[in-house]
Amino acid sequence: MTEMTVDDLKAKLDKKDKFILLDVRESHELEIASIKGASPVHIPLGQLPQRFAELDKSQEVAVLCRSGGRSAQATHYLRLQGYNADNVAGGILAWSARIDPSIPQY
Repeated sequence: MTEMTVDDLKAKLDKKDKFILLDVRESHELEIASIKGASPVHIPLGQLPQRFAELDKSQEVAVLCRSGGRSAQATHYLRLQGYNADNVAGGILAWSARIDPSIPQY
């Protein structure tokens, strides 16, 4: 499995790199904690098998969840489908701890 750190993700966002930030958390989780200024594609993990084709296969996909477990599953699934996907290690909890402590941990 390929992973990126939250520092890598922040650098991509800061440089305005072209990639898809895929958030696989549930809707209520996005209301609790989200990366400010980012516009993720939201597909909950349970809907990914039916909706993965909504993602542009030509773009890199960074997959985010709460702590990295669900995003690791999603990354594995997307790679099997031929996507260039990377798990964001530690998820939104790591983002809160390392990048933006104003984001609530839940």
